[in-house]
Amino acid sequence: MKQKKAWAIVKEVINEADIVVEVVDARDPIGTRNRKLERMVLESGKKLLLVMNKADLVPKDWAEEYKRKSEIPVVFISARERKGTGIFRKELKKLAKEIDKEKVKVALIGYPNVGKSTIINVLKGKHAVGTAPIPGYTKGKQLIRLTKRIWLLDTPGVVPIDDFDELVIKGGFPADKIRDPVKPALKLIKRILETRKEAITEKFGIEKFENEEEILEEIGKRRGLIKAGGEVDIEETARWFLREWQTGRFTLFGKEEKREEEYLPSFHDILEYIKKEKITEPRMILWKFGKKLEEYLGSEKRLGTIQIDEFTVAIATGFKKCPNALKFIEKVTGKTVISAECFGKKWKGIVAILE
Repeated sequence: MKQKKAWAIVKEVINEADIVVEVVDARDPIGTRNRKLERMVLESGKKLLLVMNKADLVPKDWAEEYKRKSEIPVVFISARERKGTGIFRKELKKLAKEIDKEKVKVALIGYPNVGKSTIINVLKGKHAVGTAPIPGYTKGKQLIRLTKRIWLLDTPGVVPIDDFDELVIKGGFPADKIRDPVKPALKLIKRILETRKEAITEKFGIEKFENEEEILEEIGKRRGLIKAGGEVDIEETARWFLREWQTGRFTLFGKEEKREEEYLPSFHDILEYIKKEKITEPRMILWKFGKKLEEYLGSEKRLGTIQIDEFTVAIATGFKKCPNALKFIEKVTGKTVISAECFGKKWKGIVAILE
């Protein structure tokens, strides 16, 4: 029922819009594009534009090749770095010219954590010159005027994650708590091979393989994840592999960068409670758990994250300055902090909400 309701909201957004922008994470286009959404848009007769966000994290030649092969118009941007948004606006104007309406409405839709809200905020902050309520649309929703003809829905549509394996791959469920990690790990390996198989060789040094199972087993051998008797611990290997992906230590592009700082995974019980109660306000988290979190303060860096709908809640300790903690969280997760609260005296910690 929850999935059905979520798709109904997406359909409502599509119906309201004239141009639908599907926001995709450029680092994982196969995993963050949704073919069902694209079919819905095209079958409704609406214009569809792919915006590949976080393009600063992928090679330019790869991006150009992807754009050339795409049957749907594609724009590569980095909302966080404020790059490519001018090209994005030009493409919107181009599509709007093909629509015979006085007011052309644009909606951003995509999976959680691909940067929809960041893109809206960038457009709002720099170019929006006014807002207007949407007649007949959900109460409280607004249109933001970008140009004389083009108006942007101020709230993005969120594509629901339909199956558990996808939830795991997208970081919505901690790898350490998965009962059967092998299935999502194999699915992720298959996706990597389809998108950019060189990433497997660059990360693990594996050059010859027959299938996904063989790759996973070879990773286990190279990591020394061996059971008594000499067999590869395939489940533990799968968990490790998924952790590497979820935390951004393994990406599709380029060799693994050395992390400047290691950390100890922590705060699991606190984060599970936060997820259960759906608390996404840093001050409320500190009000409930401040004393307990202060017990972790010290020179050892600790980090814990958990997904709540389209947001990530992160807790980190072991810093002398709060800005350093924020940079650390963004670097490890690859996401953007949208609100945070610092705590502690000599040694400090941070509670942050990311998108």
